[in-house]
Amino acid sequence: MSTIHVLDDNTINKIAAGEVVERPASVIKELVENAIDAGATRIEVEIMAGGTSFMRVTDNGRGMSAEDARLAILRHATSKIKAVSDLNTIGTLGFRGEALPTIASVSRFSLLTRQEGEDLGTRVDICGGQEPDIREAGCSLGTTIKVEDLFFNTPARKKFLKTTHTEGGKINDFIVKLALSRPDIAFQFINNNKVSVVTPGNGNLFDAIRAIYGAKAADSLLALSLDGEEIHISGYITKPSMLKSSRAWQTYIVNSRIIQNRAIAKAIDNAYKSLIPKSGFPLAVVNIEVPQRTIDVNVHPQKSELKFEDESRVFKAVYKAVLDAIRPAADRALGEVAAVVEKPEHHYTMEPMRFVPATEPLSPVPSWPRREQAAAGGQELQPAGRPQTIYEAVHGSARPAMEFHEAQAALQQERRQEVARGASAPAAAAVQGEAGIQPQAKTAPQADSAAESCQEHGVLLENDGNIIPIGQVDLTYIIAQDAKGLYIIDQHAAHERILFDKFSAMAEGIPSQQLLVHQILSFDDSEAALIEENRDLFVSLGFHMEPSGEREFRLVEVPADVPVSEAEDIVREILTNLHEMHKTSAKEIRQACLATTACRAAIKAGEELSLRQMQIILDELAHTPFPYTCPHGRPTILKFSNDELAKMFKRTGFGF
Repeated sequence: MSTIHVLDDNTINKIAAGEVVERPASVIKELVENAIDAGATRIEVEIMAGGTSFMRVTDNGRGMSAEDARLAILRHATSKIKAVSDLNTIGTLGFRGEALPTIASVSRFSLLTRQEGEDLGTRVDICGGQEPDIREAGCSLGTTIKVEDLFFNTPARKKFLKTTHTEGGKINDFIVKLALSRPDIAFQFINNNKVSVVTPGNGNLFDAIRAIYGAKAADSLLALSLDGEEIHISGYITKPSMLKSSRAWQTYIVNSRIIQNRAIAKAIDNAYKSLIPKSGFPLAVVNIEVPQRTIDVNVHPQKSELKFEDESRVFKAVYKAVLDAIRPAADRALGEVAAVVEKPEHHYTMEPMRFVPATEPLSPVPSWPRREQAAAGGQELQPAGRPQTIYEAVHGSARPAMEFHEAQAALQQERRQEVARGASAPAAAAVQGEAGIQPQAKTAPQADSAAESCQEHGVLLENDGNIIPIGQVDLTYIIAQDAKGLYIIDQHAAHERILFDKFSAMAEGIPSQQLLVHQILSFDDSEAALIEENRDLFVSLGFHMEPSGEREFRLVEVPADVPVSEAEDIVREILTNLHEMHKTSAKEIRQACLATTACRAAIKAGEELSLRQMQIILDELAHTPFPYTCPHGRPTILKFSNDELAKMFKRTGFGF
């Protein structure tokens, strides 16, 4: 008996569904693209429970005859191509003929369609890939398709879906991108009986962007325009002062087809490289038109990617179009751009691998000597020239670095003096003003228990105060030493771990600080819905927001440890996390949001720290349960023991 056999059509359709129907958004994509190909000028999409229980797509396109409706539900039945040569000049969004039969194989499927001039339409019902029920029915012109109980007969596929809100957000994002690719079509998206997206359909891309993203985003748009021999680029991109937290706000359209392409994204990044911080992305709608013969749209089952004949030419064209758009805007709003790029309180001249030595471990690093010291010495030090050591800044001359035992004894003596005069709290407050670090005051029993916890988890300090900071490398890494070796600490990762553990310990909510001037934040519909659904979560994280208009919220309070300038970015990153999360517990959601808050609130690479600030970071890091990694798993500290240093310098086996 043969071991090889031909699969039945139902099994084949379910296998094909694994490629075409990944999630509810994949269903909406296929159905809406079919509606566009049918010449629709108005498309309405309605979903319930993220599309898992109900989806409906209604259009006013050409519709189908009864015969075409019977053929449309067969595999590889399509009106878009007739021969293999047609693949080279495909101008429609759909062409494989797999969408309807594969969707019908994993759902309860219903199709209702009528052509112009016919008195009655055709209704097709299919349940899980079984034999279709086809009959006449009354309906309006165009086509309406309903998909219910998606993956009801493939529970393993349904188990891997994310939360209903996340799946609904994916559909919302796709509708937004389709509306931007076809501003001549009026789109309406209804999510759980609430209208989320409405576009005018007047053919004006600017009006479509305003309807979707709001007036604030529309006011910062710059037009893109480039006309080459075989490539034409149009669209809009925002000014460098209007940034988003992720690339999800960027839409790339090639010959009316929405795609994902790294070359286009890289071209935009390179054009903006010197104008925006690393953590921001401009909102962009890039519409590219090229000859159909120069692209291959048949390289991806879901048609989300395509292959260019000459990708480098597309990269150069997009780069030039974006650069031409932002160059005059950068000249007109130089001050506005500088406010985005430069930090308001710090101005640094970054030098490669700059090392700040520590010849006096007991004093903060001054940018210039105090007035009384300058007057007493009768000299004025200039900031220009090579970086000065602390000893040179104070005494006007250089001397060798202190021995380790001298620095350790001096530091311990100063600590005893501070404890005696009860000055630990004012010292911590002074440090907080310099670096934004807020070490918590501990009672004696709490300190003892923290020390025991450090020893239990193998924390880097065996005896409190043994590690002495030496300086910084590249204003990013703290260099420290003790009697047993050398330490390199990532200042951002270390402070991130400190803040994360501090926030996590506050089970009842993070303390907030009220803003003297409230911030008005604008969001799209999906983000506004997320904020409403997770209001308690934001309050527990220290963010208090009040509705102040359509898709707008007033930020009233922010966490006490968060810089006000970082508050909006943190809120938007938290929304991104919530949008992308799988089904999970409230505790896991809070932990992920705490990690985001700690990351954005921590001191950054490039910030110069005084030795007192470095010492506080080391002390606080020593009293965390997991000091060796940040909340995202990156290392915080590297240790080189004396033996390891000896091996590196080939000193093993020598008596000198």
